[in-house]
Amino acid sequence: MSFELPQLPYSFDALEPWIDAKTVEIHYTKHHITYLTNLNNALSSLPAFAGQSIEEILSHLEAVPETVRTAVRNNGGGYYNHIVYWNVMGANKGGEPLGKLAKAIETSFGGFTALKEQVEKAGLGRFGSGWAWLSKKTDGSLLVHSTPNQDTPLAEGLIPVIGVDVWEHAYYLKYQNRRAEYLTNWWNLVNWEEAERRYLEA
Repeated sequence: MSFELPQLPYSFDALEPWIDAKTVEIHYTKHHITYLTNLNNALSSLPAFAGQSIEEILSHLEAVPETVRTAVRNNGGGYYNHIVYWNVMGANKGGEPLGKLAKAIETSFGGFTALKEQVEKAGLGRFGSGWAWLSKKTDGSLLVHSTPNQDTPLAEGLIPVIGVDVWEHAYYLKYQNRRAEYLTNWWNLVNWEEAERRYLEA
């Protein structure tokens, strides 16, 4: 079984003006698909993993043979992380968190403003490439954290609710070295309905 590239849930220009169409096109059709191709290649000789979801594989990386574990960690992470990223953004989104997620954010951080500050701090503090996350712990509480490269919250026993890509390819055409501006503007795109769904399903 091979993993497939999910259809982008909007057009390339849907995230304008916050993320430009060319960045979305290159990010999705070049970067995301490369992670997918490399993941499938790494797993092609491992029939024991056929039928497992990407979430199962990344949550139990220790079960992946050491010969391909790094490839699966990097490319499986890139494949999965980007699925989260695309789906927690959308056109005409933004605004404030919803429902039970909003209440959990209030409990864990004291409010949405504090959450934004922590996520942006995590994204700015990530040296080099990586991600900033709002994730759900097994006890139901929320955590803001960052992972390097394409590492995923799943490998830490966490479920990502929202994730912000801070690799340069996610923002460089529009923002150049202004990662802080990208992170601030990113809140205009957050699909809180999807974030709420992810929080409730986790």
